[in-house]
Amino acid sequence: MTTYHQTAVEELSELSGLALLHAQGQGLEEQQARAVLARIAHPWGESPDSWGRVWNAEGDRLAEQGLHLDACRHYAVGRFPHPGDAPRALAQRRCVEAFDRWRREQPQRIDRLELPLDGGRFTAWAAGLDADAPRPLLVVMGGIVSVKEQWAPLLAFADDLGLAIAVTELPGVGENTLRYDLRSSRMLSALLDLLADRAEVSRTAAVALSFGGHLALRCALSDPRIAGVATVGAPLRQFFEDRSWQRQVPATTATCLARAAQVVVPAVFGHVRGWGLTDEELRRLRIPVHYIASLRDEIVPLGEAALLSRAGVPGEVTVFDDVHGAPAHLDRTRSLLLGAALEAAGRITS
Repeated sequence: MTTYHQTAVEELSELSGLALLHAQGQGLEEQQARAVLARIAHPWGESPDSWGRVWNAEGDRLAEQGLHLDACRHYAVGRFPHPGDAPRALAQRRCVEAFDRWRREQPQRIDRLELPLDGGRFTAWAAGLDADAPRPLLVVMGGIVSVKEQWAPLLAFADDLGLAIAVTELPGVGENTLRYDLRSSRMLSALLDLLADRAEVSRTAAVALSFGGHLALRCALSDPRIAGVATVGAPLRQFFEDRSWQRQVPATTATCLARAAQVVVPAVFGHVRGWGLTDEELRRLRIPVHYIASLRDEIVPLGEAALLSRAGVPGEVTVFDDVHGAPAHLDRTRSLLLGAALEAAGRITS
């Protein structure tokens, strides 16, 4: 059984540290993000100095200036790590609304897609779709705390990259109302089905981070349209099976995983036990898998990357001396991920 007991000060400290990665990943400067975090005194609730209220106020200020993408980024951190109180729920809605205003101002057409599945639905933003001249598809998704709106700059470069690009969210995150379970990889196949008449889905590359990487690899086992997966800090087996590791996983991670899976926190690791990719399944992966690992990853064991090498999975492993997501190496990480995706989609050759 997994239980977590934190004081408000401990929880705010953990949230702030984890949020910095996501803020920087969305284009916020570290100093800028730290300045906002310094004004927060309460991790949850509706007081003026609570997490959601402070980030929302900054987002509102930027939105009033017509800086919709910057506002979107602040709202995305404001709903972090999940919309579990009223200010965060408001931040989630405003994040989508600000993105919608931003995308309507772009010269590049960006479409909103809504897909029903299993009694729920998920959404995606897509650019570069063309029924007359379909392009190879790049699908992008994050993990259990990452919203699709953070990939806005990539969508704007679809024409320059010669790709169709669709960005979406893990089940239970953002606008995705599906339950996160062992069948969740079907959502990627459903997205490819939807786009089959507007993109060359037979050459689909996936940039899928953290838990999104695990989902993409599971999809690749059954869907031959996935031509390659590039990921950062994806749990493969040890995270799901190693009980001693699970006891030191940050409380925020366990809470978000439980929320996405629609189970209580004490039951979450029992729920995901058995999700690990077996040796036989890994050996069946004959597509290139580019995996970026961090020596000091506090969420996913470093040993996950070695499973790929031992199984003979094609691709490369890059290791940084960093924490989960390699936030101190964002430029290099982006370059590696995009390069691997372009290669898998046939846009560049190795």
